[in-house]
Amino acid sequence: MKPTIKLTLKPLQQSLLLGLATLSLAGCQVLGPFYSRPEPQVPPQYTDGQASQMTQEQQLALQQWWTLFNDSQLNQLVETALAKNNNLQSAIARIEEADAFARESGSNLLPTVTATGSGIRNRVTESGIFPVFGDNPRKTYKIGLNGSYELDFWGRLRRANEAARAQLLSSRYAKESVTWSLSSLVTNHYLMIRSLDAQLRVNEQNLKTAQDSFDLAKRRVEGGIATVLDAHQAELVVTTLQTQALELKRQRALSEHQLGLLTTDLGLKIPAGDLMAMPAPVTPPTGLPSALMEARPDVRQAEQAMIAANANIGVARAAFYPSISLTGTYGAESIALNNLLKSPARVWSLGLDINLPIFNGGRLKAREDQATAQQKQTLASYQNTLQTAFTEVSDALSNTSQYREQELLAQSKEKTTANILAVAQNRYQAGYTSYLEVLDAQRNHNEATQALVQSRQNTLIATVDLFKALGGGWKPETVKQEEYYKK
Repeated sequence: MKPTIKLTLKPLQQSLLLGLATLSLAGCQVLGPFYSRPEPQVPPQYTDGQASQMTQEQQLALQQWWTLFNDSQLNQLVETALAKNNNLQSAIARIEEADAFARESGSNLLPTVTATGSGIRNRVTESGIFPVFGDNPRKTYKIGLNGSYELDFWGRLRRANEAARAQLLSSRYAKESVTWSLSSLVTNHYLMIRSLDAQLRVNEQNLKTAQDSFDLAKRRVEGGIATVLDAHQAELVVTTLQTQALELKRQRALSEHQLGLLTTDLGLKIPAGDLMAMPAPVTPPTGLPSALMEARPDVRQAEQAMIAANANIGVARAAFYPSISLTGTYGAESIALNNLLKSPARVWSLGLDINLPIFNGGRLKAREDQATAQQKQTLASYQNTLQTAFTEVSDALSNTSQYREQELLAQSKEKTTANILAVAQNRYQAGYTSYLEVLDAQRNHNEATQALVQSRQNTLIATVDLFKALGGGWKPETVKQEEYYKK
């Protein structure tokens, strides 16, 4: 049967512990300042936008807004990038680091207990006026538990823990910012490839028309009803379109390489697709509340930085007050190992440590001023982030609206130039006009078809920018604010 060891405290010691415990629970206070979210210095709502009706499926898809383009290839690319992108993996690792730091900071609020043990053999001098009792050299064995606990009277540890939790949330929002930007980058590069595919298709059609005109011009020259100049002019159009096709293919390859880098698939090949078949997602209604931008991860990250800086002021102020710690030791000490667990070998101690700063050359005041200045910096950064976000949303709303109107005009222009080209070709074949009129009509139609594709690309990319500016999407119901700080 193992021996049991009890620690019996005297009434005075019991009263001391009880008083300290009561004081630590009831008398502790947290030094300010306490955080409150500042009023955003932006207008209450956006004025741009177009009224539109959203289906329930579209509302649910706002968190994965890229699915609104109804393109399975795009969906797969975004999912792959979100799963494998190296920058995103680095952001996840930073979250893990911040989580570990927050747990370390929280552990400071709990007592620290360590187990110790030692075995020493030593010899003391026998030369002196005092005799040496016992064996010399001698052995000494010790075992024990050492404990310490800092009483957080002024909230220094709690404010430090608050700052660590805010930093953890900030790292999570930083990861969301990477996800937010990554999905936008992948979508924009994909839309660029689809735009280049459409331009190549238009180029191919125009090249076929130009080649037919060139063949016709050569036959007319051979028949003596046209000049060699007509043939050379028609050939120049063919060569120009062939050069344009090579440039479009080069740009497509570069965009494909960028998508491969974002998805970590460096051998990625994207099959040709049709940009004009991709639907433009719905636009938000007029009068969106500007509070929507508070859902943006960069805005949330800026607020968490402000919360952490605010808590650090409390940490700096708590340093002006005394720090009080309880220390205790309980164990056994004996010169014989077999007597180490017996009652006579029992030793214990209980102590109270108080440290009060008296003179430090203004060091503590300087640290408080530093913390206050850092809090002012984060406040200014937060307001700047809000204002930047508001401007980006306003720009995206304007671009979306204007590009849609430009696309409608481009469609009308493309149809008109196609009709003009058909008339010019008929007039040339009938001998009513020179080939210069056909060249001019071909050039106008080529520019109009390319402009239509570009307008479609601008419309879709503006929609992507709008989703990015809004932090992923919007909901038609009232935006509910999330609680970021609990007192």
